[in-house]
Amino acid sequence: MRYARCARDEREFFAIVEDQDVVEIDGAPWEGPTTSAGARHPLASITLLPPVMPRTFYAAGFNYKAHNRHHEELGYDPVKVGTHPEVGYRAQSALVGHGCAIVKPVDVEGRFETEAEVVAVIGRTLRHATRDEAKAAVFGWTIGNDVSAREWQHADRTFWRSKNADTFKPMGPWIETDVDPLQSTTTVRRNGVVDASFATGDMIFDPYDFLVEMTKYITVHPGDVLWMGADGNTPMAVGDVIDIEISGIGTLTNTVAGEVAGETERTQR
Repeated sequence: MRYARCARDEREFFAIVEDQDVVEIDGAPWEGPTTSAGARHPLASITLLPPVMPRTFYAAGFNYKAHNRHHEELGYDPVKVGTHPEVGYRAQSALVGHGCAIVKPVDVEGRFETEAEVVAVIGRTLRHATRDEAKAAVFGWTIGNDVSAREWQHADRTFWRSKNADTFKPMGPWIETDVDPLQSTTTVRRNGVVDASFATGDMIFDPYDFLVEMTKYITVHPGDVLWMGADGNTPMAVGDVIDIEISGIGTLTNTVAGEVAGETERTQR
């Protein structure tokens, strides 16, 4: 099943995606059996919002060994591979949806990049989870575009602006429940040309490893998200169109725009 968070006529709602239509439902889909609200809309007539606005936004960070190859190609020291999953956090305020512009701030210099990530959407409260409980708690999967301004990343003590600036975290287009992303392929296209392709499941630690480790210390709640890291980086420039496709889930598409007069255009929240 595919569930989207939609906007139309200044109203937000969750819906089931059926081919080229969406059918409204009552409440969030992970809250229980979905009840149709009856209204049906053409998919082309609605705006796809980030499919969930999480209570907490978790990020796995470095989670593919092949990522070190890209570091070495750029002259950076390889990242030490950890012995257990360690999660980080990102800003909910950075989230935008499918079709929304990634706005490059006027003072960003150097490498401005995207990383393609599969995202686990949590559907149950978890604490001290077993691996089986962790699997059962994942409601579905969506796609994340992890935008990074690398000069800021190396200059600042934290990732506060390099990964968390407004519009730096597109997510969508919807949540897919009937897929095993560990068997999927992730493909990144820049202006229609394939820039990267990798096995989505070729991770150091999979989502369930993370959830088991995290819930030793943290209560995870329905609607939380866990971004799972990426294999490599794709450079971006103003005017580019970035497509991230994960087989079995869909394609997240965003354009890259330049900041105008210090104001960031935010059309999807």
